[in-house]
Amino acid sequence: QAQLVESGGGLVQAGGSLRVSCAASTVIFKFYNMGWYRQDPGSQRELVATITSDGITNYADSVRGRFTISRDNTKNTVYLQMNSLKPEDTAVYYCNAERNGFQYWGQGTQVTVSS
Repeated sequence: QAQLVESGGGLVQAGGSLRVSCAASTVIFKFYNMGWYRQDPGSQRELVATITSDGITNYADSVRGRFTISRDNTKNTVYLQMNSLKPEDTAVYYCNAERNGFQYWGQGTQVTVSS
């Protein structure tokens, strides 16, 4: 079982950058596929980026080229570096961990991009 704690959200102007982090409380973090999702009010939660246990990454078309997902298995942490932020990136960002069909979610961190 994995517990996830996100941090690093906040308010930033359009065009700015922000990095959110997700710390996992599991000693087998390196075996988990990790991901970032986001949700704004009235919308469904959507995939932003994923990174497998082998380090293979995948991005939503809307963020490809602007966002970078990475992981540090020595710190049990996954990161999402967000550059060239747009107002439409405003949402609660959730960390996700998946292994063997089991999924775990963090509590979310708010990212607000002002125009």
